[in-house]
Amino acid sequence: QAQLVESGGGLVQPGGSLRLSCAASGFTLDYYSIHWFRQAPGKEREGVSCISSSAGSTYYADSVKGRFTISRDNAKNTVYLQMNSLKPEDTAVYRCAIDLSWCKGTDFGIWGQGTQVTVSS
Repeated sequence: QAQLVESGGGLVQPGGSLRLSCAASGFTLDYYSIHWFRQAPGKEREGVSCISSSAGSTYYADSVKGRFTISRDNAKNTVYLQMNSLKPEDTAVYRCAIDLSWCKGTDFGIWGQGTQVTVSS
């Protein structure tokens, strides 16, 4: 069964770091762009970052630019989101998804279940 599984979330203090993983099983991630989203309670879903299949292109929301870094290891069938200098407003459920629209964020395939990130002192 093809699926994406996120991990790496947790509770961290402001200014701290976390690395999220989006691991694929049942299929090869190589050919797909992967998009990270987040959604906080009462707020709309926000696109955070996206990486093209070749990792030749990466995209970031203005709210995370300079703090988050997306990368992929196709040998491990995994995409990562390194999050540094975390702020309380980064608190949300983070989900990854196959982006079938080459990171335009308009057409998606498989979604993961999500991992909770809480930034609080």
